[in-house]
Amino acid sequence: MPYERNEDLPESVSDNLPQGAQSIYREAFNGAWEQYADPDKRRDDASREETAHRVAWAAVKKSYEKKDDRWVKKD
Repeated sequence: MPYERNEDLPESVSDNLPQGAQSIYREAFNGAWEQYADPDKRRDDASREETAHRVAWAAVKKSYEKKDDRWVKKD
């Protein structure tokens, strides 16, 4: 279930990440959704959706970090 717009993201993402990070998340999720369609490419018997969310969070963490209770762009 790829996300067309940032507004379509789950609340756990949209309520916590700034717009730039939301875009990174959405693009990474959508790419992983396609890349990991084949269950043999996933780890630990993870579902396609779970794998895409893991990839998306990893992509966000490359450019953003959590400080106190909010996500900020890394220096």
